[in-house]
Amino acid sequence: MTQLSQTYDPKSIETTQQQKWENDQRYKTNNEKTDKPTRYMLSMFPYPSGKLHMGHVRNYTISDVLSRYYRLKGYDVMQPMGWDAFGLPAENAAIANGVAPADWTFSNIDNMRTQLKSLGFSIDWSREFATCTPEYYRWEQWLFIQLFKKGLVYKKLATVNWDPVDNTVLANEQVVDGRGWRSGALVEKREIPMYYYKITTYADELLNDLDKLEGHWAPQVITMQRNWIGRSEGMELHFPYELDDEQKSLDVFTTRPDTFMGVTYVSIAPEHPLATHLAQNNSELQNFIAECKKGSVAEADVAKAEKLGMATGFFVKHPITQKDVPVWIANYVLMSYGSGAVMGVPSHDERDFEFANKYDIPIVQVITNDQATGDYDDKNWQDWYAVKGTCVNSGEFDGLNYQQVFDELLAKLEPQGLAKKTINFRLRDWGVSRQRYWGCPIPTINCEHCGTVPVPESDLPVILPTDVVPDGRGNPLNKMPEFTDVNCPECGKPAKRETDTFDTFMESSWYYARFASPNYNEGMIDKTNADKWLPVDQYVGGVEHAVLHLLYARFFHKLMRDEGLVNGDEPFANLLTQGMVLAGTFYRQNDDGSKTYYFAEEVSLSADGKTATLKADGQPVIIGKIEKMSKSKNNGIDPQATIDQYGADTVRLYTMFTAPADQTLEWVDDGLKGPFNFLKKVWRYAVDFNKNLQAQGKAQQDLVISQLNVKNLSKETKNLRRKTHETIAKLDDDLGNRLALNTPVSSLMELANELTAFEVKSSDDLLIANEALTSLLVLLQMFAPHMAEVLLENLGLNPLALSYPSVDKSALVQDSVTMVVQVNGKIRGKLEVAPNSDAEWLKAETKKLDGVVKFLTGDIVKEIVVPNKLVNIVVKG
Repeated sequence: MTQLSQTYDPKSIETTQQQKWENDQRYKTNNEKTDKPTRYMLSMFPYPSGKLHMGHVRNYTISDVLSRYYRLKGYDVMQPMGWDAFGLPAENAAIANGVAPADWTFSNIDNMRTQLKSLGFSIDWSREFATCTPEYYRWEQWLFIQLFKKGLVYKKLATVNWDPVDNTVLANEQVVDGRGWRSGALVEKREIPMYYYKITTYADELLNDLDKLEGHWAPQVITMQRNWIGRSEGMELHFPYELDDEQKSLDVFTTRPDTFMGVTYVSIAPEHPLATHLAQNNSELQNFIAECKKGSVAEADVAKAEKLGMATGFFVKHPITQKDVPVWIANYVLMSYGSGAVMGVPSHDERDFEFANKYDIPIVQVITNDQATGDYDDKNWQDWYAVKGTCVNSGEFDGLNYQQVFDELLAKLEPQGLAKKTINFRLRDWGVSRQRYWGCPIPTINCEHCGTVPVPESDLPVILPTDVVPDGRGNPLNKMPEFTDVNCPECGKPAKRETDTFDTFMESSWYYARFASPNYNEGMIDKTNADKWLPVDQYVGGVEHAVLHLLYARFFHKLMRDEGLVNGDEPFANLLTQGMVLAGTFYRQNDDGSKTYYFAEEVSLSADGKTATLKADGQPVIIGKIEKMSKSKNNGIDPQATIDQYGADTVRLYTMFTAPADQTLEWVDDGLKGPFNFLKKVWRYAVDFNKNLQAQGKAQQDLVISQLNVKNLSKETKNLRRKTHETIAKLDDDLGNRLALNTPVSSLMELANELTAFEVKSSDDLLIANEALTSLLVLLQMFAPHMAEVLLENLGLNPLALSYPSVDKSALVQDSVTMVVQVNGKIRGKLEVAPNSDAEWLKAETKKLDGVVKFLTGDIVKEIVVPNKLVNIVVKG
């Protein structure tokens, strides 16, 4: 056996171990049924930006520690990896660099795969795929067609952000101050045909099934999902009107029908059909509607924007009073939400109150406000606002509460077809069309004669051309007749292929299921394999994906279930949302108010850490806040540089040890020294221990713990053995039950400290030290797999044959405990006693100690006993 150097050098061992794992396909998982229980561990897969960041490292280390834990526990574990490879960032990078997005993407994947392997993750690379390959996206095209045929996918006109220079739709976050992020052009609202998934059909189920996830997902994530779905019970009310000799009604939904008698106007979206009709011969309205079509369509942006409106001169009838209610066009009403019309109750809605004050619309108080004085200030909404109370100024409804008004109003208006009880959802159908090139082609054909026709299944996949270099001026697919020009599958006449591509949330909504059978060519999912692995046992990812990604994945799982592809109602049994990685910032304030940020390595800190200077010029820089690592703040840490300096095992330990997994981690370079020194200590001890074994002519097979004579063990030996088995038990509970990943590292450090301080004086001592060392290394494999495995092999052990150590409960029994004795909080002696000794006896015994007696010079006012830990005597005088 090759002798290991006493100096721990991670570079010399980590590459070797990684190559060994790759050669013997150590972590490849098969789909065959075995007697082992299964554990599917999955981290949210990365977008291939080209480089890992510390958020990635933390995310994947969490999954890997848990994967290694369950392997040691005898589970058949699958931990796959893939790439969320479509999307706008790749297209923008391709535009900036003049390359095809495919080339840019696959080059980045190669780089990031190498980085992931350098961290020693136990990933089954045989299951790797990228979502931008036809082998993957053909099946989401197939599912789309099935759902299109069932009516769960439909096409309709939608209002979008349109950049008139780049000729493209912009996401809400790409509109900055009303202008396109790239062109700077004023954004317009435009109606274009879009495809929608009817996620609202599953709204009740998506909401109710959150109950199944209580206790398995973070409460805040479940709350965010509930709020996004936003179920509310209310009433749909109809305001009648006559137009072109035809009786019609303006429909609104409200959760507060008790305020119905306070309606003083109704407002409609600029895109509402009634607005369009009323503006036909009214240039002033036409200009106002055109103005409203500028800016973002995002709900959040609309809420923050100045409330603008224009009276149409048109009126609808109040169903109860029969009075005329004026119709206004308002920029804060969105056609995409509800019916595109809302009733204005200024006294009980802050937005309506603001609007009414601006345009001098009457305000009528219809709900009592117990806090109000009776003198209402038109400029102070709080004077008017009231929660559900008693109706006033409401005619026949005066004196009634919310529920009474609801019932009476419904009884009166429903028979006339003017009201109905309704359940509404904040959730809207999912628009999946994107007018971008780098995405999965939508498999439909637009025919002048037949309309929208799905591509025949036999023609799937519709392959995206990959040799395209986009220029940012619209979708390049529109300029490629070889892609667009086809014959209609139904009538055979010339037609046009759809050039919109799918929202990239589509790819990330079902990738977890594809990992069960990534190379399956007969369908979207091999159900047999899906039955073995799904649902995902542990999902790990950032809380920023707590709403949309998780909601869409849950929706897709239910769609696939209803297609007979998977079982169960939910895709992720357990969810851990890891905290962000933070780091310090350094900057200078520029004359124009902007900031120039500097990397930490460009800066010199003073000894007390309170001031900093730039190394390049010696001039001061400002020490900024601790913030999330980002390129814009230059406070990101290159994982590879850190690995090169300390080794992957140290980086893994640091990311787990520094903070609980679900909390933020503040990255401090000096903090790596602690884990690194710990590994060096274990390395030195293990190498020396093995040398001593060899010097004595002994091997692992000679150190059989069953030969131990427990009765003859010294106190120190018993303590080490107890510490070993306490550590085994604690890690089992931490990882298996509590999902705590930082405290196990502390426990391993404590065990290492006790082991390295232990002096071997007998053959029994050698057995106990060996048990402690091998247990430490087996457990350490989860966190620092390279080093731990090398040391186990050096001891003559086969890591593949080792399982999680079992706890010997007899070793946990204490014969005695050491009680610390204090006088006025200062240690004055120690007492060796039986566990759980009587408190009164302890008080008496401590007063006999020489180190204690001389400090009992006054009146004893209090005696405190903490069982099995300390006695504190408080003396006064």
